[in-house]
Amino acid sequence: MGVLKPAMSAETRREALKSLVSGEGVNFVTTPILIPPAPYFDLAGEEFGARLILTTGADGAEFCLRPDFTLPIAIEHLKSGAATPAAYGYLGPIFRQRTDGPAEFDQAGLELLAAPDADAALDQVIAFARAALDIYGITHPAIRVGSIDLFEALLAKADMPDVWRPRIRARFGHPEAMSRLLTRLANPHKPAPGPEGMPVSDIADWVSELLLTNGLSLTESRGPEEIAIRYLEKQALEAAHVPEATIALLREYLAIAGDADAALSAVETLADANGIVLDAPLQAARQRLAQLRNGGRLNGLVFDAGFSPRLDYYTGITFEMAGAGGEVLVSGGQYDRLLRRLGAGSDVPSVGCALWVDRLEKEAGR
Repeated sequence: MGVLKPAMSAETRREALKSLVSGEGVNFVTTPILIPPAPYFDLAGEEFGARLILTTGADGAEFCLRPDFTLPIAIEHLKSGAATPAAYGYLGPIFRQRTDGPAEFDQAGLELLAAPDADAALDQVIAFARAALDIYGITHPAIRVGSIDLFEALLAKADMPDVWRPRIRARFGHPEAMSRLLTRLANPHKPAPGPEGMPVSDIADWVSELLLTNGLSLTESRGPEEIAIRYLEKQALEAAHVPEATIALLREYLAIAGDADAALSAVETLADANGIVLDAPLQAARQRLAQLRNGGRLNGLVFDAGFSPRLDYYTGITFEMAGAGGEVLVSGGQYDRLLRRLGAGSDVPSVGCALWVDRLEKEAGR
């Protein structure tokens, strides 16, 4: 009979984690705790913005307490050149409004930016996640995997007016919002009455009169011309009909979830039945799943076709690893669009993962 190793103390685990995030070839970084909130509102949207903890400087400048490390690291990386390969590790507090715990909690992680070999970079991130789980004695995490590339490929080839593709993509990863949109598309209604055929300037005048008549300000919120443009966009959307078969296809695709191999086969069958070829993204997804299995050390993968972080700069594969209690302990994936969204001239291969340290500690104590 083998001898059981004594469990590590929280202090020992912390030191082991610090060593992991500052290993060979990794730049251990800290980022300012007070940072401008604008990039988060621009890239993560109002839903994430509602979780920010905001403050105002003496000069009136707005700041937020650091809600994550990835975005500040990416912003700093741009200063050294977007195409410069670099690995960043971190361990420290982040701050978010939460309903299930304190607003300040520790996060650790690894970010690989501009790596010359995307497959090797993903392998490194997966090995990092596996090593972190080992520190906390977690040997059989539940792993959920999604593929942004696969959904975008399906969306690009589905039969629908082009005007709807970006709007549907924007709701990927938001199950409730996606369901509401597909329900609305399945039940089209006549456009609301309004100044059909008017030029934007005339509609702007009409909106101004409407606002003033109802005692509303012309200087607060959006101006009349912006409202007019949005009105015309809405009218164009209402007139663009999405076929029922396409709505059914999207719903069926988003409902696929289960054993990873079986789920990808179900995606392939669905695509074939609708005359859509997804060979390349399916092959890429299967390759990424093989990498996530990490030589057999991570099994029991679930592929969820509707799973995606609620951030449109993610690409390729995304994943979450959960413990016995069901809480997500590790989340990560590829985000090749982030640096371009921040000002780089093109997409930059990027991949990383974040560890929820408080949850890892809780799981280790079970």
